[in-house]
Amino acid sequence: MFGFLKKRRLPAGQRPALAADERILSWAGATGDMVVVVTNLGLWLPGAGERLGWHEIHKATWSGRQLTLTAARELPVDASGGYVVMEDLPPLVITLLDPDRVPEQVRTRVNKSIAHTSHHPLATGFGVRVVARRVSGVDGLRWTVRYDEGVDPTAPAVTEQTTALVAAARQSIGTPATA
Repeated sequence: MFGFLKKRRLPAGQRPALAADERILSWAGATGDMVVVVTNLGLWLPGAGERLGWHEIHKATWSGRQLTLTAARELPVDASGGYVVMEDLPPLVITLLDPDRVPEQVRTRVNKSIAHTSHHPLATGFGVRVVARRVSGVDGLRWTVRYDEGVDPTAPAVTEQTTALVAAARQSIGTPATA
């Protein structure tokens, strides 16, 4: 009668090495006897030895059976304007056998990590997306930029224009000019 109140338990052998302040919110079985684990700090993917933070996920979509994640990585570009340059990694597609609340939690947590996003044209004819993200366990915002394909992030004119755009975005949401 009250079976719906029963909490699902993650098998002990599938439990990732959580941080002291990390707690499991949801999990789902995936193909290959693997699991996807959602925590307050990020997402543990099948076979991954570390957590993917919510601020590192650029895009997540759910098809009803497959969760597609596009994570981003920091490029080694000197951006002394108080931001980091990011690029997307190839999408990762995970088939969830019993999704439970994983898709809902991923969507909610990725969206909540975004404090600001805007796209701007550059003088080069391409554009740049300016994003401020909340990072779990860190005070303040992490400012990132993602250039449209074809933009040289090392070009002085691009860096100058991007720095001005990030500064204007910081001012628009009331954050300090440098962080």
